[in-house]
Amino acid sequence: MFNKPQNCCNRREVNEKILNMPTLNIGLTEEQRHSVIELLNRDLADFYLLLIKTKKYHWDVVGPQFRTLHELWQEHYENLATNIDETAERVRKLGGYPVGTAEGFLKLASIKEHPNDLPLATEMVARLVNDHEQIIRQLRDHIDRCSQDYHDEGTADFLTGLMEEHEKMAWMLRSFIEGDSVNPSGNRPGSETKPTVGV
Repeated sequence: MFNKPQNCCNRREVNEKILNMPTLNIGLTEEQRHSVIELLNRDLADFYLLLIKTKKYHWDVVGPQFRTLHELWQEHYENLATNIDETAERVRKLGGYPVGTAEGFLKLASIKEHPNDLPLATEMVARLVNDHEQIIRQLRDHIDRCSQDYHDEGTADFLTGLMEEHEKMAWMLRSFIEGDSVNPSGNRPGSETKPTVGV
């Protein structure tokens, strides 16, 4: 017969241990922590939806830009996966639980899916630029709220780092669709040289 290990607990004992855990004493009120956790879960939902879209486009892209975009999007979705994990861990550090269902992600996300649609490569890039820019705008708002409203400078700093990563990814994608040829000097053929400002 199977013997129950000494350190194993039944459900009632587990619930009692959870209820008897000390409350967090990290300089934030329960209301502040819960408000920040709600913001983080909204960000987590957007990151997850963007990961899915990036991965889908990574699989489906065709055309002369295939290899470039396929590799770029692999780099992006690997970065997004790391950010998702770190965001979920931030929620746990604050005593909350990260959203973790498709239903929850769709309910909280500010970016939208494009079901039953397979756009051209340039439209894929444009959609991802729009999604990154939406996330950047939302992160700016969440950074301000974490700092000013909830006095959680740690989360504000954490979100600032994530925002900078999305700015870089958006810049890379935006540069791809701007697509004009450039001379080695950095000038576009046929364009006038603009004066340098402030020199």
